[in-house]
Amino acid sequence: MGSKNKLKRFKENETFTNVFQPTREEVVGDLFPLKGKWNSDFFKNDNPVVLELGCGKGEYSVGLAERYPNKNFVGIDIKGARFWRGAKTAVETGLHNVAFIRTQIELINHIFAENEVDEIWITFPDPQIKYKRTKHRMTNSEFLQLYKKVLKKDGVVNLKTDSEFMHGYTLGLLHGEGHEVLYANHNVYVNEGSPEEVTAFQTFYEKQYLEVNKAITYIRFKIKE
Repeated sequence: MGSKNKLKRFKENETFTNVFQPTREEVVGDLFPLKGKWNSDFFKNDNPVVLELGCGKGEYSVGLAERYPNKNFVGIDIKGARFWRGAKTAVETGLHNVAFIRTQIELINHIFAENEVDEIWITFPDPQIKYKRTKHRMTNSEFLQLYKKVLKKDGVVNLKTDSEFMHGYTLGLLHGEGHEVLYANHNVYVNEGSPEEVTAFQTFYEKQYLEVNKAITYIRFKIKE
């Protein structure tokens, strides 16, 4: 993507009422005004709040929002030029139950209050295969404890990935630490029993994976108390 195109998207993001781009200082200083008030001040309802971490172009957040109008969705990514597409689609189609935040995933406990989130989706994260990159894997122990801070007591996490490594690493860690695996599937489009929201729509990259018969895996789990 050219720099002119990026700048244009950044500018357009600033006009969208469903996009939030706080500075790191605001977030770390707990000055983000919607923390603890997503339902009352933005969505203006009491519906469940669902996060998509590393939302990319925002296709999954928008797809879920269209399919489940009685839930509220928030896509999070550090690259605003990417989720511009999802934000613009939501504006153009009048979807009011989806928003996007440009921030680092490590800061979500400054964006959401304790027990404010019902569900988390992690869709096609970088598996960070090298051992020295373990700390960046989005299902490592530190990230799970971060998610636990914002999730409700019965909140769940969904991992959808094309990486057998990420799938296996996560399953092993979950079992090893005593978390509750609710469902696991090594090939959601071949094996029966996949939840509807896992196969109902695909991201841009997921479609490419499927064209070359790459298996898409899925885990649904709860983080132990």
